[in-house]
Formats: sequence, structure tokens, C-alpha cells
Amino acid sequence: MTRKFLSTPFSTFFYLRRTLTSIPQRFQSPSPPFTPHDIDQNICHNKPTCYNYFSSIGSLRFCRKSLCSKPEQKFQTICWNCHDVPQSTPFLFCQSCRCIQPVDHSNDYFDIFGLERKYDIEGIDLEGKYKDWQKKLHPDLVHSKSQKERDFAAEQSARVIDAYRTLSKPLSRAIYILKLNGVEIDEEQTISDPELLAEIMEIREEVEEATNSEALNHIRSQMQKKLQNWSNAFADAFQSRDFEEAKNAIRRMTYYSRVIEEVVKKL
Repeated sequence: MTRKFLSTPFSTFFYLRRTLTSIPQRFQSPSPPFTPHDIDQNICHNKPTCYNYFSSIGSLRFCRKSLCSKPEQKFQTICWNCHDVPQSTPFLFCQSCRCIQPVDHSNDYFDIFGLERKYDIEGIDLEGKYKDWQKKLHPDLVHSKSQKERDFAAEQSARVIDAYRTLSKPLSRAIYILKLNGVEIDEEQTISDPELLAEIMEIREEVEEATNSEALNHIRSQMQKKLQNWSNAFADAFQSRDFEEAKNAIRRMTYYSRVIEEVVKKL
């Protein structure tokens, strides 16, 4: 061991001494052998983020691993109030001190409800998961807490509501999951398919000429079937990574959804 110690390059000791004695507030970029983290927000500046726990040197905190090993993992933060490590993900609410946490935008809407990132969520009690979160995050539950936690509650609750509304409807869920895959959808794109244009004109006439709820409900039932058929088509296209066909399915779903909305208004 003595020989190994004596054979260690002098530059290594100089580097370690400088690391231990100089404590800057923030690094511009990670420097080996440690990965610096933001002290207050516990944000890993090494990309991609990781679950590595902290080791401390003075007032600095470092990853115990020099590299983030799994790109798909997200950095594990700690509770801002009690500094406890989260027992589960996503970390919206601390089980130890029952404090609401700040919004972590690295969690997508599927993460919030503990779902796999896939289009088909049939059989999943999304509404039940939504209600469970609101029982913990609703701003009315923290009216006596600090302004800081009330702000966190308002932000978290609003995001959970948006996540629920997005994932609960086939069309918005389809648009969102494509966005997560880097595919943007122009919902206002002009329709150029002659067959679809003819169908649109025909259905609009039917809605305008419908004079009673029975006729309108019949139209709505037809549109719901068409919407379901194109929802299935989207699921198949997305599964096969055929994004062009997936976008085509979304355009159809958009139109049928609008017809259903018009019918509901007229009922």
C-alpha cells in the first residue's frame, strides 16, 4: 500500500487538495471525479439525471458515482421540509412529514399516475388515482400552512388536474403521447382529403337538420363509434411507430370529437 501511495502522481494530490479547500457556489460543468449538484434544489447538472445519493465534502454535495448510469432514471430529490428520501415515485407528497413538494417537470403525466407510457390505458382507474392525489394536494387542505407550501399545493393540484384531463380523453392522450415522442401535431391543419371533406359536409348537414334529441343522439352515437375506430387505428400506428399514420388518425379523431361537442351543445 505504501508503494502505491508513493507512486501516486503529485497532480492527483494537488487536485484533491484544491477540491477540498475551494468551495464555489456553482460549477459551470461537472469536473471529475465528482459530479456537483445544486445545494438548494438538489438538481444534478450531469445529463442525463440519475438516482445517485449524495456524499458530502464540506458544504458541497456530490454523486457517489461519477457518471449517471441509466438515462431512463430520474434524479431522486429529498423533501424540502424534513429532508427525507422519497419512499416512492413520483414525489409529489412526502409520506414522512406530509408536506407537498414543488413541481418536478421531469415527471410527465403518465408518471404522475404511475402509468406506463402507452396509449392504451383501458381498465385503469384513472379517476380513482386522480381523486387520491387531490385528497393530498388540494390547496384547501393546506390553508393553514406556510405560503410556500400553499403555492406548491396550487401548482401540484393544477398539474394533476391537467394530467387527468389530458389522459382521460383519447384525442388529447394521443396528441400528448406523440408530443412526448417528439412529434408535434397541428390541430388546425387544413383538411385536403376529398373523401373526408365530403363526409364532413354530409355530417354537418345532418346536425343542422336534426330537429329532436333522438336524431342528435343517433348522430352522436355514430361519431363515437367512428372516434373509437380511429382511436384503435392510432393505437396500432403508434405501436408500430408509424407516426404519419398516427397523425392521420388524430386528424380524424379531432373532427369526430368536434362533431360530438356540437351535438352535445345542441341537445
